[in-house]
Amino acid sequence: MIKINDNYLKLPGSYLFSTIAKKVAAYCDANPDKADNIIRLGIGDVTLPLAPAVIERLHSAVDEMADKKTFKGYAPDLGYEFLRNVIVENDYKARGCDISADEIFISDGAKSDSGNIGDIFAQDNKIAVCDPVYPVYVDTNAMAGRTGEYNTDTEKWSNVIYMPCTRENDFSPEIPSDTPDIIYLCFPNNPTGTTISKDKLQEWVDYALKVGAVIIYDAAYEAYISTPDVPHSIYECNGAKGCAIEIRSFSKNAGFTGTRLGFTVIPKELKCGDVTLHSLWARRHGTKFNGAPYIIQAAGAAVYTEEGKKQTKEQIAYYMNNAKIIREGLETAGYEIYGGVDAPYIWLKTPEKMTSWDFFDYLLNELNIVGTPGSGFGPSGEGYFRLTAFGSLENTKKAMERINKA
Repeated sequence: MIKINDNYLKLPGSYLFSTIAKKVAAYCDANPDKADNIIRLGIGDVTLPLAPAVIERLHSAVDEMADKKTFKGYAPDLGYEFLRNVIVENDYKARGCDISADEIFISDGAKSDSGNIGDIFAQDNKIAVCDPVYPVYVDTNAMAGRTGEYNTDTEKWSNVIYMPCTRENDFSPEIPSDTPDIIYLCFPNNPTGTTISKDKLQEWVDYALKVGAVIIYDAAYEAYISTPDVPHSIYECNGAKGCAIEIRSFSKNAGFTGTRLGFTVIPKELKCGDVTLHSLWARRHGTKFNGAPYIIQAAGAAVYTEEGKKQTKEQIAYYMNNAKIIREGLETAGYEIYGGVDAPYIWLKTPEKMTSWDFFDYLLNELNIVGTPGSGFGPSGEGYFRLTAFGSLENTKKAMERINKA
């Protein structure tokens, strides 16, 4: 008789965004006349089409696949060298980071890598996460049996170190009193939209090197950074190659949510004893994943052309203008807000005596706006709410008009 992975049975409820989708679907079924009037500022999906330079390269790559001379089959294990080389030149060397092309592993997105990276670590490692945080980090570790037992009263796992990120500490995690083995950091942060200074990030690198921990650094939103002292990569910090893995995405910087492309950087000097984590991930990558298709990787390289850079920067500016509109609209309405300056997310304090899900229901039922309850990102997210700037300009303005008229 087959046996299942019991760790899945420990997971509380369903995935956050699945729950939101079900609630919105139920509302639409009950109110079909209002379904077309809903403004969705919940999930972090982009709304602008792919940049013209990317589309042009997609078309030419498809044509290549139709010609025997240029047809491509399986992609190389690490990904095509042409893509890894332009990533090195533009994302790392341009910022003074000593990363080589063979330390980059191309994948189908940051979400996949965030969950899969745990495969190379032992089950008894203890993780530390920001609280609130992107749910994938904790959920995938729970699936692997690394988080202990879930307490429904505290909404915490017994073997997870939670690092509260609240207004009291400027939404920046503090070094924990318990020593973790794996530390998850995400900056610009999802969901709070806040950032960390280079000096502060250097403190985390120094700490990880001291205690022998590994930092898994999610830099999916680095393209939205405009503040000078905010690092775009953890490898801008001294010693980071000896303690950090960095995960990147093309979804938010270039709109690849529907085409799926990302990469993970594992420096060859990052070790556990005598074993390099680079070699372990290379083995895992080669065995369990064939990488993103040639067509998608070719499109990814187009992001780094002069036209691609210009066009994707315009898209980022579009979303950040939306963020500005949301910030100003919420401020006018009297809300306490954070984020939305170096990230496409705005984090707001819910009204007094209103939980995160209460506020979700209020926005949906009264204003036809969909957002994301802060409690879905962790215990410290209760009493907060996330809105995304990835909507259209028209809907963003409409949403703020509705909130200010309420």
